[in-house]
Amino acid sequence: MHIIDKLSAAIAEIGNPTCAGLDTRFDYLPEGFAAGFAPFSEGGGPASNRADAIFAFNEKLLHGLRGVVPSVKVQVAYYEMLGVAGMAVFSKTLQLARELGYITIADVKRNDIGATAEAYAEAYFAEGADFAADIITVNGYLGSDGIMPFLKYAPQNGIFVLVKTSNPSSGELQDRKIVAFGNANSDSVYETMGEMVYKWGENHIGECGYSAVGAVVGATYPEQGARLRKLLPHTFFLVPGYGAQGATAADLAGCFDKNGGGAIVNASRSILCAWKKTGKEDFVQAAVDEAVAMREALKACRG
Repeated sequence: MHIIDKLSAAIAEIGNPTCAGLDTRFDYLPEGFAAGFAPFSEGGGPASNRADAIFAFNEKLLHGLRGVVPSVKVQVAYYEMLGVAGMAVFSKTLQLARELGYITIADVKRNDIGATAEAYAEAYFAEGADFAADIITVNGYLGSDGIMPFLKYAPQNGIFVLVKTSNPSSGELQDRKIVAFGNANSDSVYETMGEMVYKWGENHIGECGYSAVGAVVGATYPEQGARLRKLLPHTFFLVPGYGAQGATAADLAGCFDKNGGGAIVNASRSILCAWKKTGKEDFVQAAVDEAVAMREALKACRG
């Protein structure tokens, strides 16, 4: 099945275009829960103990959020920092999420020259891969030869290409104008990348009207998001930046299409650390409550 058709159907069924980001750090875990794996007095204990605790935390969240959010995004950096034990948990988290029916996004931002990109693609999309995911994030700034290897697995698998990212300094490059022969009206770098993403995805459009080649568009830049939505009518958006990074539901309106579709919004720390707001250690219920609150907030901006 076309992966974005599958994602769109899952969003419609649940009524929540939210992706729960499992950017899990050991210090996000409630003390009482984490103490069973590695005492805080030892600075979190060995990496293997911290990794075990993180998987147990993820496992409970995945079971608790089932039917509340359609997708999870697993950010590899938080697992790499724990070495081999962490990467084992990265694999186990993705596998469990897929078994539970989530659309899985491996946030790995991979890309390189063609031969290396082929190896990355196989690592995440090949049958039986240890890090198998439905969709991964990629960096398109090496051009087409670093993208095409991933598209061998489309449309059953998809990619979200970095276009306009949510970080504060993204404009240092992405907002610059590409001026050709003195034409001051030339497109910005992010608009040019958006156009490339659109072309890469033209042959992979599903029944929902969106391509398996999507774009990462930060919620922290609502004006640019709205512009990209108009420029890229067949490009599905992964929208980071909600919650802890400062974006609100009102900032997201321009990222959705006229029917309230075409985008999924990621929230990581606001869901993972929701228990800290309540002061209680029932982190699963706190995460569920936060995801439901986010669903209700997003209803208004989706029209």
